[in-house]
Amino acid sequence: MGSRAKQGRRLQKMMKCMCLREPLKKGGEDETVPSSDSLAITEFYSSTASGRSGLDGEIEKMGSGSGNMDEAELSLRESGIMDIMDNEEARALLGKDEYQEGNIEAALRIYERINISAVTSKMKISLAKSREHHKKHSHYYAMPPMSIYTVGLLLEAIFLKAKCLQVLGRFKESAQTCKVILDIVESSLPEGLPQNFGHEGKLQETLGNVVELLPELWKLADSPRDVILSYRRALLHQWNLDAKTIAKIQKEFVVFLLYSGGEAIPSNLRSHMDSSFVPRNNLEEAILLLMILLRKISLNKIEWDPSILDHLSFALSVSGDLTTLAHQWEELLPGTINRRERYHALSLCYYGAGNDLVALNLLRKLLSSREGPKHVPSLLMASKICSENPDLAKDGASLARKVLENLDGRCDRLESLSSCLLGVSLSAHSKIDISNSERVEKQSEALHSLETASKVTKMSNPLVIYYLSLECAEQRKLDAALHYAKCFLNLEVGSNIKGWLLLARILSAQKQFLDAESIVNEALNQTGIWDQGELLRTKAKLQIAQGQLKSAIETYTQLLAILLVQRKTFGSKKKLYKDYIDHARSMEVEIWHDLAFVYISLSRWHDAEVCLSKSKAIKLYSASRCHAIGTMHEAKGLYKEALKAFRDALNIDPGHVPSLISAAVVLRWCSNRSNPAIRSFLMDALRHDRFNASAWYNLGIFHKDEGTILEAAECFETANSLEESAPVEPFR
Repeated sequence: MGSRAKQGRRLQKMMKCMCLREPLKKGGEDETVPSSDSLAITEFYSSTASGRSGLDGEIEKMGSGSGNMDEAELSLRESGIMDIMDNEEARALLGKDEYQEGNIEAALRIYERINISAVTSKMKISLAKSREHHKKHSHYYAMPPMSIYTVGLLLEAIFLKAKCLQVLGRFKESAQTCKVILDIVESSLPEGLPQNFGHEGKLQETLGNVVELLPELWKLADSPRDVILSYRRALLHQWNLDAKTIAKIQKEFVVFLLYSGGEAIPSNLRSHMDSSFVPRNNLEEAILLLMILLRKISLNKIEWDPSILDHLSFALSVSGDLTTLAHQWEELLPGTINRRERYHALSLCYYGAGNDLVALNLLRKLLSSREGPKHVPSLLMASKICSENPDLAKDGASLARKVLENLDGRCDRLESLSSCLLGVSLSAHSKIDISNSERVEKQSEALHSLETASKVTKMSNPLVIYYLSLECAEQRKLDAALHYAKCFLNLEVGSNIKGWLLLARILSAQKQFLDAESIVNEALNQTGIWDQGELLRTKAKLQIAQGQLKSAIETYTQLLAILLVQRKTFGSKKKLYKDYIDHARSMEVEIWHDLAFVYISLSRWHDAEVCLSKSKAIKLYSASRCHAIGTMHEAKGLYKEALKAFRDALNIDPGHVPSLISAAVVLRWCSNRSNPAIRSFLMDALRHDRFNASAWYNLGIFHKDEGTILEAAECFETANSLEESAPVEPFR
């Protein structure tokens, strides 16, 4: 009874405070009891700096002091406050006090007693009418059933209920509760919230919290589809969020789209215009959002965030559109990022997009500037680009040496990589038109650099081991090459097709064709169907080397069927898979040519012509196809037609080695065997491929016809040595 009396005195005090604050109507009208909206809720929102009103505080004392919500509510009802305030509003206040005190379960019990469905229609009408009031700016309109304050109070109660459910681990219920708030507001205000809507209360704050929380709740509930839909809803409806909050939501949405691994949900958004871009998948939607964020940064609407560019770099790299990424880097305002970082990133983009010379020029500009002459990443990248081009390989070696000088043994990993690039550059440089003594010197230095690189990392770097095996193979040190190829496969756990191919080709150079074919079959068993192209082609070449022409035809047919399915599968996604499709089409052309050569060797002219016509339908101009046509004419004894076809091939590609050799052979039959053009063709072929046994053999025949027996003997000896160690396909 003492507690009852104490509560009664508090209620009387609260009633007195409320009566003292009752406004009088103007014009001598009678005093009326104020509505809950005009007094109680106003008092709730007109709280002190600590956020507590007198009424709020008293209710808190009753609720938490007694620990019995039913008793507190009964006290409110007996005191008459329930007559002034709506039951749901009072429960909202009681629930908030319990929530703020950390009594989550008690707060939830109170919130669950609020009959939201009973007041939903009133809230919707009140929200809709409040917008009309904002539009008309008039005092003469029908009074809504609730004030905006009451609506805000009830929506906040629903939000706090959701927070209680979240704390208790009931994530799906929490998300569904939050969604109720957005459903009410969105259905009442389909065109979005007016400016400054609900700022005098807590409605705007509550809505902002709900919009941010809902996607996180769906993540916790493991419902990726609802996560995406809630993010889209947050960004497409006008919630009056500030620019910083919108950018935060956009960035979080991007992270989910890129890294969640969820299935793409095609957007069907009413806000899209007929001519607007509609993302087809998660990746495109993420890229669109990231570009919007970068645009906001350039307009100074939000602060610079480097992670935005990191995410965009990842997204565009995955999509294969590195040129667009380069444009985004170029459009960044001066001073946004470091100049050295910009140039290095741009060079990476252009290199990835296949514009090697553009990338190299950017790197050279950076390395010649004041801030970047010793920038190790740029030096390494420039060296790598140069190492892939024999004409620039000398510069690549020089750049790799600069890296070694700058490192001075401080980083084993980078030292190994720079030594590897030095070896690769020297190897490429040895293939250009230089003297034999210089070529031997470069090859020796290249092998030494690669061996040094492997020792620095104790044979743990797969890239170094691969290039070391490749260099040994090209220098015909096949036993060492085989050892390193096996080490590479072990390091890569058999996951790299390049390793299987190199191992099979080294075995073929040792004339172990059965073992090589077994290696290819093992690789095929561990490889997805889309990645079997090079393996099947090597298998066919191995079958040809063993005289199994029928089996080779079957293997080529199998490969062509795979390429056909690939073309149909990826045909509608040309932009996303452009590089992949280009490679597949180029391979298909070469397969038709390989198959044509098999039919020519069998004198099946019609089948060979069909293969060549298939090739022409894909690629109109091809040196390889002209060479096949010339070979077919040569096999028929039509030497003039054959010579014309070989010249056509050389017009397309002056460095096409098979056509250079074939032109020399046919010219020998058609003209004087001492024709200087024969020697010119063969020397040109050897300039492009020093390890071509056929070129050395035919040069020996030329010297024999000339009467220079010693030179002829040297050529035949070289040809024989190369033929004994020739792989079915080039090592590189």
